[in-house]
Amino acid sequence: MNTGGNSLPSQSCPDGAKRRVCYYYDRSIAGVDYGEDHVMVPRHVDMAHALIRSYGLLGDMARLRTRPATDAEISGFHDARYVRLLRDLTPEGFGAGGEVARRARGCNVGAVSTDGRSVDNPPVAGLWDYCQRYAGGSLAAARALASGEADVAINWSGGMHHACLDKASGFCYVNDIVLAIDELLGHFRRVLYVHIDVHHGDGVETAFRRFRRSNRVMTVSFHQRTEGFFPERRGLLEHVGEGAGRLRAVNVAIKKGMDDDGYCRLFEPIMSEVMAVFQPEAIVMQCGADSLSGDRLGHQNLSIAGHARCVRFMRSFNMPLLLLGGGGYTVNHVAACWCYETTVAIGKEIGDDIPTHSYDGYYRRQGYKLFYPVDKKI
Repeated sequence: MNTGGNSLPSQSCPDGAKRRVCYYYDRSIAGVDYGEDHVMVPRHVDMAHALIRSYGLLGDMARLRTRPATDAEISGFHDARYVRLLRDLTPEGFGAGGEVARRARGCNVGAVSTDGRSVDNPPVAGLWDYCQRYAGGSLAAARALASGEADVAINWSGGMHHACLDKASGFCYVNDIVLAIDELLGHFRRVLYVHIDVHHGDGVETAFRRFRRSNRVMTVSFHQRTEGFFPERRGLLEHVGEGAGRLRAVNVAIKKGMDDDGYCRLFEPIMSEVMAVFQPEAIVMQCGADSLSGDRLGHQNLSIAGHARCVRFMRSFNMPLLLLGGGGYTVNHVAACWCYETTVAIGKEIGDDIPTHSYDGYYRRQGYKLFYPVDKKI
């Protein structure tokens, strides 16, 4: 396999060979419902898992089984009052109005968007359980890397990069990425965060720029920057961190319609330089699939192979690698992407023909193929 990248020596296996991979999946997350018209559909994680299982990949990974994250673990980053709100909030309590609804809206949960037509962060049923489960998966994955049990750890239900210290943002309530990085910092001197979601990784960058002020974490975000695109006024080239974290943030603005070649001509040399200068000991990579062609919110033109090329490049450096999900709003594209990137993590090739499984009807329009054609009109 051609892995690309500037590979560093690995004690566990040579570059290009199979890695020891651990994998987290919790079927309860598939039942979380943001609302009938909401673009965020956590079921895409279940769809990815169904593809991974149907391709016979589960036998190539160790299954991570873990408890949900505790209040104390989540409070390791998030404000305690905000944690209590998430723990106690129900749709019924929010609907009754009063103090609970006021507190929720103050934390950007249930607040109507500026267009007056949608609620980005609804008070969904089972909200706290959902947050505990996806955050618990990312913490367990980080611990598996820190202990040396795995070379690569995967939690496709994680990657909630917009969540802030004391409020929800961008469909994200608890920032599992910050929790996982903090866990890794207990075992590694420097941790690199790499972000290929179409929306800027603002919650993670802000956490380590403003609250952690750490020179042990570098955040690198490749994201779309166009007028009116969320989050506005974030992710500018001049945003490089401050205080102890100065020069520990790198922001790469991507134009609309960027294709595989253009994206990777930016990604690979930038990440090669980051790796050489920062010299991390562990990597956390947010693999938001809304940068794929045909996404309902994003306007980039990456193919699944192009998106996965970035994962393959970071894998080639042969150091502990945590892969997380995140955005992605065309569910069949998201599932196909994360299934293929699971094979990249393992070091295994699979066929393009999607096996028969419970969700295969979602792939009819792409001819039951894993790799769908990009939209050349973007």
